[in-house]
Order: sequence, then structure tokens, then C-alpha cells
Amino acid sequence: MTRRSIGQINQKIENGEANIFTVEEFKKLVKNDDAPDFDEVDVVTCGTCGVMSGTAAILNFVVSGPGEFIRAREVYLNGIPAYAGPCPNEWLGSIDAILHGTTHSIDDDNYGGGFLLKELLEGKSVDVRVESAEGLTIENTITIDDVIRGQIIGTRMAFKNYTAFTNPNDHSIPSIFAATPLEGNLSGLTFSGCGDLNPLQNDVPHNAIKEGVKILLNGAPGYILGDGTRSSAEKPNLMLTADYKEMDPYYIGGFKTGQGGEVYDTVAIPIPVLSEEIYNNLLIKDEDIKLPVADIKGRHLPLAETNYKEMWEGYDLRPQYDDSKCRNCDQCLVEEICPTNAFKNLKLNISYCFGCGMCANFCKHDAFDMNTGDVDLQIDGQNVNIPIICRQSDRLRGNKLSLKLKKLIENNEFRL
Repeated sequence: MTRRSIGQINQKIENGEANIFTVEEFKKLVKNDDAPDFDEVDVVTCGTCGVMSGTAAILNFVVSGPGEFIRAREVYLNGIPAYAGPCPNEWLGSIDAILHGTTHSIDDDNYGGGFLLKELLEGKSVDVRVESAEGLTIENTITIDDVIRGQIIGTRMAFKNYTAFTNPNDHSIPSIFAATPLEGNLSGLTFSGCGDLNPLQNDVPHNAIKEGVKILLNGAPGYILGDGTRSSAEKPNLMLTADYKEMDPYYIGGFKTGQGGEVYDTVAIPIPVLSEEIYNNLLIKDEDIKLPVADIKGRHLPLAETNYKEMWEGYDLRPQYDDSKCRNCDQCLVEEICPTNAFKNLKLNISYCFGCGMCANFCKHDAFDMNTGDVDLQIDGQNVNIPIICRQSDRLRGNKLSLKLKKLIENNEFRL
């Protein structure tokens, strides 16, 4: 079997001779039966974006002058509880804190760590309240410039495949897998996963994606620490890390669900084509990737099976908003349910938009035009057609970060 080394590929990159494709570019060629041969592909940059609950930030910042309190006991950032420590920083006035992306504000379940991490990167002010070990309350305001050191660690990221959910029950059920309580009687389907764009989907079984490999996490250079929690041979995921302060706020943020605020991240990983086996694994297509459909109440109770082609092919990645159709309702349902707060004051902030499809499926006046698709399934011996009402993954962001990684490699700013 033909093989080549990382050193050989890096040399071709330095000489400007390497053939580098984003995963989107490569899959288009594959689906058109025009895929380049093994010898014509050196690197494919793969990307995924989605709700990734295992996101935590380790932050160090100053909240007071030295000597004002002994050590922090409790820390709140915009009302979101963070974990003080592990370093006590006795008498220094500085805090080490661990913030979970899924922790909710004590005042608002829909506002959580994912939203705060985005706002902090955008330069917005964050209110800090510290309850000290000796009973003092210290309040201050910080921005990203006050964060001395920040690191994101994702304990389970970039799942190779996931599950779609529907609700066969006769009542709505709130869940982290739907942006609102999911209505019953098979009225809608929600799913996660970027299909054949996902890095792990293109590298079975981890020939190139290994511990220590360099990646981009939310736009910042980072590393694979190893397998993530709950990782298995059937459903692998990764533990990743990168410098929080170097991240681009476009690629990270909050996502409201039926159970409160969650967090989304974007990951891009280069796959150097070192062998024909790695090359052959890159030929996988959406239609080859099975997607189980489960009861959202049972979560692991299988109802049917589909594939990622049925989820993505031919459907829109973003809505078109026609403000002439907007009726300025007393209570705007879209503004209320938009998972990323992209629709505010009758305006769509496309940079905040996640392409989830909720607006098009729930606006009473059809002000949002977006084909999110539907799927034909056989459930309990009956053929049913279920509309896809919510995506918790975003192919557009995944593709954009894949393209950024490709350009960095081509410009010798990212070495494999």
C-alpha cells in the first residue's frame, strides 16, 4: 500500500505544491463522480459545528485590589454561577474560575455560559459578583481585556454521528434536543450532526485524528487531547482545547433549548492523506451515514432510521427574511424561540443566525423563507412524513472554518 509521511506533505505545502481541499470541495467532486485520485490529494480540511454540551472555560481575571478579600467561595458572571478555583489566589484579588457552557443564569434559564462566552469575546462588559470565604461581597465589571488567561476545554466534541428525535407521544416534551418543547404526534423532527463534513466521519478508525494533532477550535489554534467522555467505537467524540482569547465569537455561542441555554462550538481538523486507506475513508457520502430516529422521551428508544442525505441535501442553510410580510405581532413568536437570539426588534442578524430553521417553521405570517426539508419514515408499520423543524448543527459555520483552515495551511501559518 502506498504511504507518505507528514514531513513529505509539509514539504509540498512549503513549496506551494500541495493539493488541499476543504471537505465541502472534496465531497462535491465525489458526488459528481469526479473525485481526484489518491496521488492528487494531500490534505482535506474537515469541519463541524453544533451544540456541544461538554464545553468549559477556565478563566483568570482580577476583581479587586490585593488584600481586599482572602479567597473566593462563589463566583457569578452575569448571574451565571462559575466554580472558584482550583487555585485559591489568597489575598491577590484575582480569581481562577471554571465556567460551564451549559450553566444557566440564576435569573434566566435561557441565558447560560454559551451566550456569555460569546458576549465576552465580542468585547461586551460582564458583571462579576464574588462571595468571599470570610463573607464579603465584591462586585465589579470586566471585559475580555481583563481576562489574563482563558482556555476552553471541550470534554466531548465533534461527535461522529448522533441521533434524530421526534415525539410520538400525545403531549409536548421539553428537551435539550429541541429549541422548544417538541410537540407530540410526530409533528416534527429535530437532529444534530453535519454528516459527511464531520472530521471523525471521514477518518474511521482514527488513522489521522489522534492525540496531539493540531486543530482549529472556534477559530483558534488548538489540540486534540484524546477521546472525549462517552466516546465509543460506534459513536466517537473528542476532547479538545484552545486559547479562549484567540477565538472568533462567530464560531461559539449560546443556543436556547426546551431545557434552557446550551452552547455551540465549531471545530476544523486537517486530514493529511497519508495512505490509500485514509483516502478511501474520505469518499463517504451523506447517504452512506445512518441516522437513527428516536423517541425524544426515551432518547434511546429507536423508532426508525434515515440518513444524513435526507437531512441536508437540497435544503437551505439560511433563511430569507421578508420584512414586508412581518406583521409586528404584539408577541413575536420568532423572537421568543430563536435559539441564538438572531432575530431582535424585527431585524435578522445573519451573523448570529444558526440556520436551525425554527423561524421558517413557526412564523405565523411566513416572513421567513427557508426549506428545511422533511423525511419519510416507517414507524410502527405505518409510513409517515415528518417535517424537519430544528437543526442543532450548522454546516455553514463548519464549512467556513474548514476554509479558514485550508487558507492557513496554504499560507504556511498552520503546520501539520
